Amino acid sequence: MGTAQSVESLEQLTTVWRAAVLDRNPEADVRDLPGLAVRWADCRFAFWNCVALTGTGADAALVEQRLCRAADLMRAKQHPGYLLVFEDLLGEEARAALGSAAEKAGLAHGFRGIGMAGDLLPLPEPHHPELTFERVTTDRQLRAYADLNSRAYGMPLEDGRDGLVGTRLWTERAYAYLGVRDGVPVAGAATLEADGRLFVALVVTDPDQQRRGYGEAVTRKALYEGGRATGLTRATLHATPAGAPVYPRIGFVPNTPVHFYGLRE
Repeated sequence: MGTAQSVESLEQLTTVWRAAVLDRNPEADVRDLPGLAVRWADCRFAFWNCVALTGTGADAALVEQRLCRAADLMRAKQHPGYLLVFEDLLGEEARAALGSAAEKAGLAHGFRGIGMAGDLLPLPEPHHPELTFERVTTDRQLRAYADLNSRAYGMPLEDGRDGLVGTRLWTERAYAYLGVRDGVPVAGAATLEADGRLFVALVVTDPDQQRRGYGEAVTRKALYEGGRATGLTRATLHATPAGAPVYPRIGFVPNTPVHFYGLRE
């Protein structure tokens, strides 16, 4: 994909993550440094602790330097998190040398995602025969959403609760929805307005309830309600490998691969 879509993918993430980590911790580290965007709440929910490589076309030497700087920043924090590298923003040489440069910096590859975007709104109002949808507006619903995230990503329940419970972004500004089956939340998704787009975040399905279309249905609900409220027509997201096959069915088009690195133990 072109550089413009990859830059859009990076900018959407850093914009939304800035709001999310400041919502969790008003003293969060949200600096924009040369070649690095720091979005670090320093809480137990690791996804709120991130550094992202920025800029386009950096050569191998510069990327290695920035990876080392990012690793040093991460080591200075109390809680672990991730370094994000948007592959298509790197120069060709730097892309080829990314693995060895990360190893030199003391970083270990965690997993790979992919940026996606699409001019797909408005969507028809979604339905699922087994679900009702509830907007996340109460502390009880936010706790349920946090617990879904913890289970989906294999975290202790307290880690997800530390990232979400007591915050206001997800209950007041986001269009966050739970998919509820027989009174029990089984999936969740949220959209947030960011620079003229809707950003899809925190799409989760209970691990015991997967492959039933719940994640897709609740994502469509969050997009439908966000689009209806804002009038926006373009949406972006970052998919995990498990979720990547779902989003093209909604209308998203893949752009840049995104690599998630943690500190090597």
